[in-house]
Amino acid sequence: MRVSFLLLLMSLTLAGYAQKIKKTKGDLAPLKDQSSINVEFSYEGLSVGKFKSEADYIAKKTEEFNKKEAGKGDKWAESWQSDKSRAYEPQFLEQFLEKSKLKNEKNAKYTLIFRTTFIEPGFNVGAWRKNAYIDATVTIVETANRSNVIAELTVDNSPGRDAMGVDFDTSWRISEAYAKAGKSLSKYIW
Repeated sequence: MRVSFLLLLMSLTLAGYAQKIKKTKGDLAPLKDQSSINVEFSYEGLSVGKFKSEADYIAKKTEEFNKKEAGKGDKWAESWQSDKSRAYEPQFLEQFLEKSKLKNEKNAKYTLIFRTTFIEPGFNVGAWRKNAYIDATVTIVETANRSNVIAELTVDNSPGRDAMGVDFDTSWRISEAYAKAGKSLSKYIW
């Protein structure tokens, strides 16, 4: 029993450090001398947990919550969508901009498009937990000529959890995954 528990703890700890960033195309050198960048977010083609599409995930969760309490699922669906601009994107931007010392400006020479491709919401029910994580593709383009792709990268398994273990709220866990992605991506590029 004790050995099983230790193995579980080790696997959870190691999973928290499994984030991988990889350049798949292009050159990051043009970004080195920049003082600003335009950051945009996309959720096109997003899959969530075991669901191939975000729409399927939202439909299932909305139905489950509405069965428990009328309207609760609809409220949850609204929160799921608003969490992107309310929690996830600000967490990414805060860490990315702080570490890179850049300003986020619409008219910057280059635009970084952070497209989330997968979200694992995870869970925390006290004794049992599964960390959230996200996967994303990052495309850096010339702002004035979006067809001029400077570089492409992938972000895999960016973990999201609270260090104190009190991340019972799904949006908190996921926003932490975005914060980690922003911080790590900034370090990778600069």
